[in-house]
Amino acid sequence: MIRFFLLQNRQGKTRLSKWYVPPPTTQNSNTSGEVEKARIESEVHRLVTSRDKKYTNFIEYNNYKLIYRRYAGLFFTIAVDISDNELSYLETIHLFVELLDSYFSNVCELDIVFNFNKVYSILDEFMLAGEIEESSKREILDRVKLLEKME
Repeated sequence: MIRFFLLQNRQGKTRLSKWYVPPPTTQNSNTSGEVEKARIESEVHRLVTSRDKKYTNFIEYNNYKLIYRRYAGLFFTIAVDISDNELSYLETIHLFVELLDSYFSNVCELDIVFNFNKVYSILDEFMLAGEIEESSKREILDRVKLLEKME
């Protein structure tokens, strides 16, 4: 199961953040969920950007695995359960990038910043409640186009 999906640039700005499972907090901690999310996002960015290219794109972090991939200046990161298949989630990241690329025709970071609602819409058609809902690129893009027509 997918815990969260992050899209961050090289400077550490989170461009997309989708949490399917709330972050773990301790009983006696006064930190809110949003503070904990921000802490995890910065820690994930530090881990992913500082990692040498000769290592795999999988990192064990707390009680789950981080699977990440870099495209141009953006890092796509998915946190999943320890027992999940890493390669399938690496393909999931690649399919999401292909979806964005098809929708925006050669996507860049500015497309994501200025059209974040469309990016979330594509992500919601692709993943639902921490599971992959649809794997057909054509089907997902058709649904997003249909939703646009309804607006």
